[in-house]
Amino acid sequence: MSSFDKLTIETPEQTALEFPLAGIGSRFLALALDFLLLTAGSTVLLIVFAISAASFSLYSKQAGLWTIAILIFVVFSLQFGYFALFESLWNGQTPGKRWTHLRVIKDSGRPISAYDAILRNLLRIVDALPTMYAAGLVTMLISRENKRIGDYAAGTVVIHEKPLLGVGSIWQQSAAPAQPLAAAPAPRLSLEELQLVEAFLDRRGSLEPHVRSAMARQIADRLGERWSIPASDRPDAERFLEAAAEQRRQTARFR
Repeated sequence: MSSFDKLTIETPEQTALEFPLAGIGSRFLALALDFLLLTAGSTVLLIVFAISAASFSLYSKQAGLWTIAILIFVVFSLQFGYFALFESLWNGQTPGKRWTHLRVIKDSGRPISAYDAILRNLLRIVDALPTMYAAGLVTMLISRENKRIGDYAAGTVVIHEKPLLGVGSIWQQSAAPAQPLAAAPAPRLSLEELQLVEAFLDRRGSLEPHVRSAMARQIADRLGERWSIPASDRPDAERFLEAAAEQRRQTARFR
């Protein structure tokens, strides 16, 4: 994979995090799947409101016109709210992106916020000009990170998450309990260290198994050395990092 196919983030701890960028083809496939769902939902709404409008018009012409106006508003909201809502609730994914293993993240590697999701999707109106997402397509073709206009405005990129055998979703809580920290008083991550650990934990599902293991061990060794915690007390590097991040969040009320 060339440097043009991935996003590389240098952390304050001199650890590089790499995320494979989604190409134009996979992004448009995800968009096509989402539009199929939108079309199905809009068709159902259209039928329901058409029947309602016909029924209300029998009693009042004004009521029928109001029903049509509400239908137009609902369909418009559905078209542009669908993406923002799902990306806010599903941490950067829509049903189409989930089926194609894509996810929207910040340029920094952090998860997107609701504000980011709303902003990037409001600008779909601009990306769609003059027709068939022409503006967005041109922008993606000249962008090194395949960004459309909405991505530039929100500071986001779309990455490809590679499914790993035997590994659950990175956005689901692990069924196994986090490994407790063997130190008293308990050590505490700095804000920079927390950002590094959480960037790894959030993105580990997109890493190759050997890269994921090596990176977890590297970060755990850095923290273990600073906190004087021997490797024998932290046999599972990922559980160790999960426990350290959770402890820091609870202490500082991070997020």
